[in-house]
Amino acid sequence: MHDPQEIAAAAAATDPELIICPFLRRRVPDLVWRRYRTIIIHPGPEGDRGPSALDWAIMDAEPTWGVTALQATGDLDGGPIWGTRVFRMPSDPPRKSTLYNTEVSDAAMSLIGEVVTKAEDPGFTPRRQDRRVHVVVRPLVRQADRSFSWGDPTGHVLRRIRAADGRPGVHTELAGVPIAVFDAHPGDAAPGEPGTIAGRRQGAVLVRTGDGALWIGHARRLALEAPGTTVKLPAVLALGDGAGEVPRIAGPPHLREIGYRRVGRVGWVDFAFHNGAMSTSQCRRLAAAVRYAAAQDTAVLVLAGGEVFSNGLHLGVIDAHPDPAAEAWRNITAIDDLCRQIIACTGQLVVSALVGDAGAGGVMLALGADKVIARDGVLLNPHYRKMGLYGSEYWTYVLPRRAGEAEADRLTTDCGPITAAEAAEIGLVDRLAAPDRTAFPAAVLDYATELAADGRADALLRRKRETREADEHRRPLETYRIRELAEMSHDIFDDRHGFARTRRAFLTGRPLGPATPETLRLPDPRLPELTPVN
Repeated sequence: MHDPQEIAAAAAATDPELIICPFLRRRVPDLVWRRYRTIIIHPGPEGDRGPSALDWAIMDAEPTWGVTALQATGDLDGGPIWGTRVFRMPSDPPRKSTLYNTEVSDAAMSLIGEVVTKAEDPGFTPRRQDRRVHVVVRPLVRQADRSFSWGDPTGHVLRRIRAADGRPGVHTELAGVPIAVFDAHPGDAAPGEPGTIAGRRQGAVLVRTGDGALWIGHARRLALEAPGTTVKLPAVLALGDGAGEVPRIAGPPHLREIGYRRVGRVGWVDFAFHNGAMSTSQCRRLAAAVRYAAAQDTAVLVLAGGEVFSNGLHLGVIDAHPDPAAEAWRNITAIDDLCRQIIACTGQLVVSALVGDAGAGGVMLALGADKVIARDGVLLNPHYRKMGLYGSEYWTYVLPRRAGEAEADRLTTDCGPITAAEAAEIGLVDRLAAPDRTAFPAAVLDYATELAADGRADALLRRKRETREADEHRRPLETYRIRELAEMSHDIFDDRHGFARTRRAFLTGRPLGPATPETLRLPDPRLPELTPVN
């Protein structure tokens, strides 16, 4: 919704007492803020103004940053203050998306709670902005502001790329291909011409800089004749033939997407996929890691996701494939195989650990475990409809068994996010950990160790096997998958609900636009009733 009149009409239809706007990309129409009390959550400290707050903060190496709740007025980012939070910036240049998903989002969630509390207090009056605070009006960051040369120092290039991650990336050229680059990490390479590719590992390429090298994990080809139509991909795929002759080399351990370790009776599988997207090959590699971990003589198996736990299918890899429907089918069956392995693991208790958000199939993957521990502040989006999909990952089994059929239907049809605290109230989360991200791994290990101690795991495993056997007798697990994939086949191959155009709009950041016979093959865009299978 971009038209000011549309926004004003939507507000009038709701007639709210309070409007909260987290991280706006456009101005609130005068018609709205003049009539309704409207609070802007600005991703910058008091005195910072402008649309590219985080980009400038990272590029300028700000030592501290903040988030401010202010009332919308005609003065952009200059209204009365409702609250503010200040935090130290990481010493290592953060990815913009990481900063947004961690310190900034945590501060914003805290501020939103404070704003709601203050709004309920009839005696509260927001304060005017402090005249002693230096006001910095920062312009929109453009590609010219982000530019670098591969001959520049590694730290300079790294900061430029991370300030544009996950959008819009920084325009450059590799192997003769004009691209936008993302997902940069320091690396080591033999001396050579800056801007040349020294090696590749999985989907990343190692690029020489003026004084070292950087791993570039993702890139987007620049289609100059039709800007904004290409999608972000693993760098090797984006470069195509340009990366074909590059040798495969081992990357540093901290860049591994999947790892395993054990602590006493607890086995721990780490996995961290860029923005939580899981391609066919990534699903298969994670399934292999889970098989390995399940074969060890531990009592508890922890599945610990990264900054984003998982968002399910890798829409970018699907969209860029010569046959997107065939790749989508391979991807969904690969993630289903992974989910079945988790659900059917009866030799160990499986714990999903969510330090970051999860969406769609990523939520259902987590719910396949016996226990779910999530950091307070995490958001879950347990639905598929907005992408034009029925969904799979055994959701018709794992969601109703925890939340009940009525709640499962509500979650998958309302298509709204829920907090980890709300998820705990309805049974989707078993243990809520404190918001502190740095303390979360220790909290997970304590929880897993507690489950493994004093024969508790043995008793829980006996109950798990009994429950799984009873569920299998009532309805074989495979039938849930068959039913879900039957529905998904229509969504993927018939495109009955516009999966192709919705996916492309999501990946390119462009408006969805109206459905046409070319973009929606069937005339009825309504999804079928998502009644869980009993």
